[in-house]
Amino acid sequence: SLASTVITKLKILTPLEIIMSNTACDAGNTTKLFSLITEHFKNVTFTTVQRKYFNETKGLEYIEQLCASEFSTIFMEVQSKYYCLAAAAALLKYVEFIQNAVYAPKSLKVRFQGSEKTAMIDSSSAQNLELVINNRDSRNGHTLLGVLNYTKTPGGSRRLRSNILEPLVDAETINTRLDCVQELLQDEELFFGLQAVISKFLDTEQLLSVLVQIPKQDTVKTAESKITNLIYLKHTLELVEPLKAALRSCSTQLLKAYYNSLEDTRFGIILEKITTVINDDTRYTKGCLSMRTQKCYAVKPNINEFLDIARRTYTEIVDDIAGMITQLAEKYSLPMKTSFSSARGFFIQMNADCSTLPNGQLPSEFTKITKMKNTYSFTSADLIKMNERCQESLREIYHMTYLIACKLLNEIYEHIHCLYKLSDIVSMLDMLLSFAHACTLSDYGKWHPILEKIAMEKPVSNNTYLTEGNNFVIITGPNMSGKSTYLKQIALCQIMAQIGSYVPAEYCSFRIAEQIFTRIGMDDDIETNASTFMKEMKEITYIIQNANDKSLIIIDELGRGTSAEEGIGICYAACEYLLNLKAFTLFATHFLELCHIDALYPNVENYHFEVQHVRSSAGNKEKIAYTYTLSKGYTEEKNYEVSSLPSSIILDAKEITNHIAKQILHRQKSTPEMMKQRAAYQLAMRLVQTARNSSTGPQDSLRCIFERP
Repeated sequence: SLASTVITKLKILTPLEIIMSNTACDAGNTTKLFSLITEHFKNVTFTTVQRKYFNETKGLEYIEQLCASEFSTIFMEVQSKYYCLAAAAALLKYVEFIQNAVYAPKSLKVRFQGSEKTAMIDSSSAQNLELVINNRDSRNGHTLLGVLNYTKTPGGSRRLRSNILEPLVDAETINTRLDCVQELLQDEELFFGLQAVISKFLDTEQLLSVLVQIPKQDTVKTAESKITNLIYLKHTLELVEPLKAALRSCSTQLLKAYYNSLEDTRFGIILEKITTVINDDTRYTKGCLSMRTQKCYAVKPNINEFLDIARRTYTEIVDDIAGMITQLAEKYSLPMKTSFSSARGFFIQMNADCSTLPNGQLPSEFTKITKMKNTYSFTSADLIKMNERCQESLREIYHMTYLIACKLLNEIYEHIHCLYKLSDIVSMLDMLLSFAHACTLSDYGKWHPILEKIAMEKPVSNNTYLTEGNNFVIITGPNMSGKSTYLKQIALCQIMAQIGSYVPAEYCSFRIAEQIFTRIGMDDDIETNASTFMKEMKEITYIIQNANDKSLIIIDELGRGTSAEEGIGICYAACEYLLNLKAFTLFATHFLELCHIDALYPNVENYHFEVQHVRSSAGNKEKIAYTYTLSKGYTEEKNYEVSSLPSSIILDAKEITNHIAKQILHRQKSTPEMMKQRAAYQLAMRLVQTARNSSTGPQDSLRCIFERP
């Protein structure tokens, strides 16, 4: 449904704030979409904007005004998309208001992104498969993202995450990526050369979004931010040539296309304009003091005489601070040194044991004393005054530098669009390098991408075979035999293949899945007041309503939240429906009666996980040995679900049935519980008999479950 698609898309975007029309959120008159979003995003800020700002005409005007000319094909795509344009208008108005800034004309890359070119994985399935968040511990990296994420840039990490949640469905694009990964694995020089350059890039996307904003009000903060971003821009552009050099010898189609894109002359034009104003040795550095120094001396000398005077004053104050602290150290014979933090400015730090101080205390002229282990941090009244003078001098420097930076940025806005291309190239190369890196660190002849990272022993490999004529697999086996792990492995490998990554298998050939559905787990949901059974029914209903012939469906048990007879009936009915699709379905179950559906449908295959019964050396005790090996046919394991319990409390199912039957025969009146057990037994037997005897097709005998009084 449309609502579930919206929720899925929002979950992928992980918003911090959601903006909606005030008419959709009015108390007592909220829309269904608003109710759904607030239910699914409890920790997200909701902001209402007046309905008049959701104006599609204004939205199109904004796009025409702000979109760079080389992305102008967007007009044709969106001019008839009423809701899209209305939302864009409200968003841009809100950003202008909240950030107190407007975007520079013709400076944005605007694109329309639907969900047609990607596979759909609903948020419940993403959670079940632990694609980006570990269900036991959100900080734990044992997820598909954690296993594949060797990216070096924030943009690369974001791209990998969005690709995992929305895999590709275009075979040509997938194969192009696979060719790149293959070349990176075969050419070590290319791999390490690219990795070295890519790791130096900053967050190019974020840098771009800030660069194209023009503040409405000039403050010290906006001035400092603009200067910092100009230094970041210079740093980024200086990496274009090394990136080109690393790609020069590449042979695959995509990498060649990236090399050609980097030959855009605008990169050189922007860098040349920057270097006429900014010092050649100005660069991005780590550490707040060294970065502050870079900002102060970013602009070349002799461009602004007043700026040069202000910088000399600043240098003198810094030198005076260092001299004063040296004098204090000599005066008190203490090992004092000058330190700096963005919060405190300059302060004094000293490593000394308390016993070495006179009376165990610092001299009285020192204030704001803090101590961590043997490190003292403190200041003095004179130092506070000098810090204030230093800040005042800095404000003057930043203001004058900011004016020069703004003039420079105005000159380069017309060329800045090439950076959108660079941002895409860097994030994609980063992701492809991450795929290659993951292969080199793992023995990709193993079988489970996450399990092989965390298992103490080498995982057992198993084959999977599904075709259109063999598209429904029922898997049985005792608890802990490996059913759930095997099912998740198939979905994870499918996703890895569709994002362009190598897959942990000796050989694999995938049909592209347009949707991936899972029904896993036995939990209830207190927040939405849904029982285990209700949750199961919601999930299977969603699958039935949305699945198509190109879906991959993973069902790990169904009908466990209700009685056995209802559970079997629901499973049978769900299987019967899904069997009419060409979807690939894997169904793990404890209801052995379901296995006989293969007599009705030739496209059903039964598999089971083998277990062995091992006797102790004394011969008096028997225990279960799990082989984790998948074999054809359904399990013939007795005492099926309780195979690991002590034998003293296990009764054979057959004996229980016979016991109930004898009691019913010897009593004129049966208890309601006995009647229910007898009905379950008879229903199961009828199902088995029907499946064995029918040669004409599925019978409707089980529908009585839903129609009974």
